[in-house]
Amino acid sequence: MKHLNQIVVALVILTSLIACNDKRTRKVQYMPDMYVAVPYEANSVNPVFADGMTDRQPVAGTIARGALTPAYQFEDTNAGYELAKSTLESPLETSEENLENGKKMYAIYCAVCHGKKGGGQGILVKREKFLGVPNYKDRTLTDGSIYHVIMFGKGAMGSHASQLSDKERWQVVQYVQQLKINK
Repeated sequence: MKHLNQIVVALVILTSLIACNDKRTRKVQYMPDMYVAVPYEANSVNPVFADGMTDRQPVAGTIARGALTPAYQFEDTNAGYELAKSTLESPLETSEENLENGKKMYAIYCAVCHGKKGGGQGILVKREKFLGVPNYKDRTLTDGSIYHVIMFGKGAMGSHASQLSDKERWQVVQYVQQLKINK
């Protein structure tokens, strides 16, 4: 028991000596790469990459956050909406493939509010989460007006530009026009 007391006292003294040192400097670094990162200058040699350089180019087809697709130059205003409604036409051919993908995208992003047939009675409207969702047959819809609303939203509807690619937006436009015709 005498030796146990001596060991405990020695540990307390040793711990207090270590603890009373300068606490701002680290004495031991566990995994030093975590504390001191290896910096690389832009456009410099970096052995991590196959080409040996640090600068990386964006993936082909990416669009900077907040940037519009180059083909769409209408503003998010009432005047921009009216201009898109009267002048903008779909660049895609109407095809079974486009309509089928438009139907899939519509089911994912639009049907919860607008309903499967575009009647404005989606599940969220039935549960009274959103009210006043329009029926497509009550609206004058053009390719440009639909695309503009997908891009920027209108009323309580928010933008879906970040969820759908440019081609998918036009496919949804084709499907919505198909729904309106079949009403």
